[in-house]
Amino acid sequence: MLRMVVFDLDGTLVNSLTDLALCVNKGLAAVGLPEHPVEAYRQFVGNGRAMLVKRAVGAERCDDATFDAVLRVFNAEYQVHCNDNTAAYDGCGALLQKLAAQGILTAVLSNKPDEFVDAILQKTYPSHTFTEAWGQKPPYKPKPDGEALRAMLALHGVAPADCLYIGDSDVDVYTARNGGMRMAGVSWGFRGRQELLDAGAPFVADTADELLPYILSL
Repeated sequence: MLRMVVFDLDGTLVNSLTDLALCVNKGLAAVGLPEHPVEAYRQFVGNGRAMLVKRAVGAERCDDATFDAVLRVFNAEYQVHCNDNTAAYDGCGALLQKLAAQGILTAVLSNKPDEFVDAILQKTYPSHTFTEAWGQKPPYKPKPDGEALRAMLALHGVAPADCLYIGDSDVDVYTARNGGMRMAGVSWGFRGRQELLDAGAPFVADTADELLPYILSL
């Protein structure tokens, strides 16, 4: 049986798309750039805060001054509004409880800035204790680099072979691969089933209920 399951956060455990989109749009508006519909942010997220802003601004307009100005507004807005609309996905709370009952450790590894992770988890999963919950932070490179994932496991003496990584995008497939472990995808997130399969995900769940038997089979 696995000893640990590590989850991506945005698009996997929580639907945070609206809050991310609204806060970046505030930054775009502040510098006179057009805002994007919330759904467009499905393709902007996944590689961390800096890439989110760069994609929203657009390569042809993303000079240093514009990037810095949009990022500054985003940071200020998201600090206040990161939990306005963000919510847990259906069934994930029960899944976490069932994993804990099986003695399986649960953790979070996200490319979201580290300072926001705990606040979001406290709102969305207040009754669950994660063994670790990390956002993007020094000295680790952002996902899909596997360094942070391996470091997290090493803290608890867990071998990569005894861990499963779960996420909603190709970034998560590559993160698990770079960390030397197995992964499972979830289709309910921001990118959908096909991206996960194209990246090489061996299993993609459509509901949280489908994940538990898969996890326990490993």
